[in-house]
Amino acid sequence: MNIPDLKKARKRTNNKIETKYSLYCLNDFQKKIGLSKKYFVKTYGCQMNEHDSENIKAILEEMGYTQTADMEKANLIILNTCAIRENAHNKVFGLLGRIKHMKQTKDVVVGFGGCMAQEEVIVNEIMKKYKWIDFVFGTHNIYYIPNLIEKAKTKQEIEVYSVEGDVIENIPVKRDSKYKAWVNIMYGCDKFCTYCIVPYTRGKQRSRLPKNIIAEVNNLVMSGYKEVTLLGQNVNAYGKDLDINYTMSNLLEDIAKTGIERIRFVTSHPWDFNDNMIDTISKYKNIMPYIHLPLQSGSSKILKLMGRRYTKEQYIELFDKLKKKIPNVAITTDIIVGFPNETDEDFQDTLDVVNKCKFDGAFTFVFSPRIGTPACKMIDTIDLKKKEERLQILNNLVNQYSKENNDKYLNKVVSVLLEDYSSKNSSYLKGYTDTMKLVNVKADKKYLGQIVDVKITSVKTWSMDGEIIN
Repeated sequence: MNIPDLKKARKRTNNKIETKYSLYCLNDFQKKIGLSKKYFVKTYGCQMNEHDSENIKAILEEMGYTQTADMEKANLIILNTCAIRENAHNKVFGLLGRIKHMKQTKDVVVGFGGCMAQEEVIVNEIMKKYKWIDFVFGTHNIYYIPNLIEKAKTKQEIEVYSVEGDVIENIPVKRDSKYKAWVNIMYGCDKFCTYCIVPYTRGKQRSRLPKNIIAEVNNLVMSGYKEVTLLGQNVNAYGKDLDINYTMSNLLEDIAKTGIERIRFVTSHPWDFNDNMIDTISKYKNIMPYIHLPLQSGSSKILKLMGRRYTKEQYIELFDKLKKKIPNVAITTDIIVGFPNETDEDFQDTLDVVNKCKFDGAFTFVFSPRIGTPACKMIDTIDLKKKEERLQILNNLVNQYSKENNDKYLNKVVSVLLEDYSSKNSSYLKGYTDTMKLVNVKADKKYLGQIVDVKITSVKTWSMDGEIIN
């Protein structure tokens, strides 16, 4: 049994990160455990979690399990969790109540993993109040799931490693889409923003070797994929830990040369967004003109308390540079309101930046303290009602600019990768423009997986409607 340790997770050393190519391995018994059984995986959180679940699903299917969308029919349930917000915690524990009732009436194995599993306080609670959960794993040892399932019938198995981590290259993947794919380029983060739990739950920054990333993208091209999204907690910092003089701009250029039709990347930190990277994005047409650039606060005082390493003025300077150098670029952001002791003046600074940048969209949140982070220990004098009022004001402004930006597309022809059926009307297909605008198109299913020219016929705040232009 290994239990997470926050102090160990916080440490950073000069130990060399290893790339391991054969750590994941199934024995003959494990290959048959899931025969005639069904699995259900529930994912919470970011794109990294979504991609982790693609790995988990592939592992389970190599063990003989088949997927079900109905949790009630599952013989194995795995929750892949997120630790970023309190709301995510509440949702997970709410679902655990339903699963406990299921477990009382049928034979079902339950696994708990992801970022919440890397938190000491959560695992302690599981050991005390949720002894019926069969196994717990963290973000560093997804490859070990078969061993946990094999042993879980005898006692609760907890294997969560608070280590800097290595890069594991041989974990299989079951992609959720036939047309677009997540590709990890790095893991972990060394920024330690004072509000963020990710450096503790995901470990030290460690970049995959360029040759392995490029080989994965080349395989996707040969398999007919149209789009890749490069994933990392801070993709701009890619390569800093490799000591081979190879950066994110080099990687973007090499991936652009694979011929994949669309390249995206998330998430960027303003601190590491340099001119070389901007020049590379503007140079290649298959690098999409869409950038998610978290602001978090428009107040330089609050940014310093957050440990963000840039000022309001530096952020705006970078924003202006991106707008100037990358044609038709769309920029979205993240913003936290109600950080400890944020004054009315600080909040007004945030509104000022939103009015200046007129973002295409924003993910907005009320500050959520994470146990173990420095911000959790800060004395906070702002009541929740005040924070929620600020969030509402901010959201109204964000929505205004989102609609204004979308209005510019009315009657224009744009390229859209049609990737699935519309969730609102099955006679429509949905997809995204190069600038990450959601478009619903009345079209035959034969267009699924194709990049087509679409004329925008109507515009809403968060989506558009259009028709295919032959």
